[in-house]
Formats: sequence, structure tokens, C-alpha cells
Amino acid sequence: MKTAKEYKDSLRDRKIKVYLKGELLDPKTLIDHPFIRGHVNSAAMTYALAGMKEYEELMTATSHLTGRKINRFTHIHQSTDDLVKKVKMLRMISQKTGTCYQRCVGFDAMNATYSVTYEIDQAMGTDYHERFKKYLEYVQENDLMIAGAMTDVKGDRSLRPGQQKDPDLFVHVVEKRDDGIVIRGAKAHMTGMVNSHEMLIMPTMGMKEDEADYAVCCAIPVDAEGVLHIFGRQTNDDRKCEGDVDQGNAQYGIVGGECLTVLENVFVPWDRVFMCGEYQFSGLLVERFACYHRANYGGCKSGVSDIVIGAAALMADYSGYGKAGHVKEKLNEMIHMEESLWACSLACSCEGKCTPSGAYFVDPLLANVGKHNVTQLIYEIDRLAQDIGGGIIATMPSESDLKNPKIGHYVDKYLRGVDCIPTEDRMRVARLIENMTGGTALVESMHGAGSPQAQKVMYSKLSDLESKKKMAAHIAGVGHKDEK
Repeated sequence: MKTAKEYKDSLRDRKIKVYLKGELLDPKTLIDHPFIRGHVNSAAMTYALAGMKEYEELMTATSHLTGRKINRFTHIHQSTDDLVKKVKMLRMISQKTGTCYQRCVGFDAMNATYSVTYEIDQAMGTDYHERFKKYLEYVQENDLMIAGAMTDVKGDRSLRPGQQKDPDLFVHVVEKRDDGIVIRGAKAHMTGMVNSHEMLIMPTMGMKEDEADYAVCCAIPVDAEGVLHIFGRQTNDDRKCEGDVDQGNAQYGIVGGECLTVLENVFVPWDRVFMCGEYQFSGLLVERFACYHRANYGGCKSGVSDIVIGAAALMADYSGYGKAGHVKEKLNEMIHMEESLWACSLACSCEGKCTPSGAYFVDPLLANVGKHNVTQLIYEIDRLAQDIGGGIIATMPSESDLKNPKIGHYVDKYLRGVDCIPTEDRMRVARLIENMTGGTALVESMHGAGSPQAQKVMYSKLSDLESKKKMAAHIAGVGHKDEK
């Protein structure tokens, strides 16, 4: 397994093309850029913790392919215990970083691809599963960070992929050759892409027969010929060039360093192709991935909420109202909501089932409920944190003002709360609340792993309303009188 240093060093060897604010970055130094450095540090924590004895049980696993010890982020779930350990791992890492560490998407993509390729082979006589197992061994052996790439840009949402004026608005196969395929298009919102080693491309929706070229799943290096990445903006990201106090979480950043990844006639050899035209299985791959990923959110978001709640409580203490009854009530309400999120992640993991491939899959209904709760409860947790934090979190002068020799003493004097607490400490906590409860962080909670409507669609599919009607009718004595 890689150490954190080895992970960072490995990123400097790539020939990756990354544009940030219109500038092409040097691939050897881009991980040092203020906009990117925090995200790299957060991902590096997944490597560092795997090497620590006290976190070994959560952070590592035994490969079912090789029998070797591997980082859990490269593992295929072999039991409900694996599923539970996964979400426990996510909460623990979130408590260490206070943000996204970016390996979950690729982790979930690999697990979804593993089980679906097996089922494609069984139905179609293909050999995708064996190809993927060989690729997985390569990933495990080299402890690679994989970026999951599902979300297409989609263009006009009222039109299907094949109906778009521009066919490239969904990633698709443009050429099949003896040695592989050529793909073109773009993937949006790509978490951790610029500090990953590989990307695993998947279809973004269930495809129809005439959309078979869009039913493609394959793996390519992030620096493959024809690939370029356009790094996205985040709330208050220019503060990363202005010191560390105003960032809130200077070491690990906010959310996952998402980007737009452009694929301009990218060649993929056949041994890295795991679906090519099997449109009948594209929807299953999307659903498997989505449920795995939605199951995560009660883990990582409860861990992040631990930090938000702690920051709100600290701010109350630093301001002198930490013992007020209404503050305690709000903190308890926040705890109730975060633990509700956590309960959903545990529940869908404990209720997981074995797929035909032998890999374990979460309970899909509970996974969707958990993610849907995140879209609502995180907003309320963050609202209460802002309530407790006070208006100062939005109007506070800058770190530069505090350190200015002419006016710094005014900032120090007039922004002090409890006298024994340094003003800078109070400012740091206020900025942490500001950055963790606004802008990019909130939007990610809403739309990450699928927007709320996507979960509602799954409710209709998974909840079996007809059986509920039959149960009610039986209890009420209406119809079905032959049933006991």
C-alpha cells in the first residue's frame, strides 16, 4: 500500500492537462497550487490512516483476488461487515478532515462494475468480468486512486442522448477498432479527478437500443491522450491565496475539488473496456453505483456534521453563551439529525445482500432514503450552526486586517468574546462555520450522488406500494378476505 508521501509523489509523474482560471498548470507542481493543495491533503489522509495500526481494521481489507492486504478503497465488498466497515471508515475520515477525501466515487464505481460485468457475461457470453478483475488487481497492487466518472453534461434535459443536437453531450463510442475503442464527450462534477491516477467511466442513465453507443464503461488514465480537465470554482476559493485563517479549513479544503473532464477522441484498449453497447445493463450499472454512493452520505456527512456541531458549540463558548438553554437545545437538535443520517447508512449496510458475482450490495431503498435525508437535514444542521454562530461569521474582517500593524489591535479588541480566548481563535472557528455551511458545501449535499428527485424516483420503484395497499386492506377488512 502507498503512504501519503508516496501518493503525493506519484501525482507528479503524470502528464495531466489541468486548466484553472484559464491557465494550463504544470503537471509536476499542480498539486501544490493553493486551489488544489487542500484536496490533495484530504485524499492523502486515506493513505496515511491505512498505515496506522489503530485504524487498520477500518482502513484495510484482504483482497478476495490475491489474498493480500489492501487499502479498503480498492476492495470489493464481500459481506455486510465490509459494508458496515466502509461507512464507519467514512465517518472516521470525515472527522479527521472535515471535508471530502474524494475516493468514494471510484470505490463505488469499482464495486458496481464488478457485479454488473458478471451479470453481463452471464447473459451475453462476454468476458468483461475477467477483464475487470485483472484491472482491479492492477488497481489494488498499485493502490491507485480512481475517479468515478458517471455524470454527463446532458445538454437539453428534455431530450435523450441520441436526440441531442450535439452527440457529444453524452460520452459515447465513436469508433470500434481491432485493438480497442475511441470515445468522445465530457464528464461533469468530477470529484478528485485532478489528483487521481485513473478514471472509471460509466453511462449516466439507462440507454435504449438505438443509444447503444452511449452504453460504455471503461477505464483510462487521467492523463491519457485526448483528456483535459477544467478545474471548477468553489465558494471563497480566492481566499486560499490569502493565508489560512479566512479559509476555515486551510489544510483540507471544502468539498472535493470538482472539475469538468473533456474526452476528445480518447483511445481505450479492449482490456480496459467493461461495457460496449450492452444497453440492457446500463440502467443496472447506474442504479448499483447510485445506491452504493448514496449509502455513503450518512457516513461522511455525519462525520462532517460532527465538525460543524463542534464548531457551533465552540463559537458559543468563545462568545460567552455556551451554557444558554436555547443553545443546548439547538445543539441537541443538530445531534439528533446527524445521528439519523448515520442510522440510515448503517441500516442499508446491515441489510445488504449478496449479488450473483459474490460482491455485496446495500439495501437500495434505505440507501436512497439516507441520501434524501441528507438533502434536507444538512441544510437544517447548517442553519442552526449559523444561528448559533451569529452574524459575525458573515461580516468579520479578514486575517490581513487582524495582522495589520495599524488596525490589527482594533480587530483584536472589538472581535474578542470571552476574554481568555484569543481573538484569532474565535475568528478561525467563525470562518470554519462560514465555509462548511454555505455555498459549495451545501450544493454538494443537495446534488452529490444524485439530486433529490432521483431518490424519489427510486422510492416508487423500490417501496412496493401495492403490497402496502394489500396489507391495509386486510387489516381494514376490505377485500382479500381469504388471506389470514
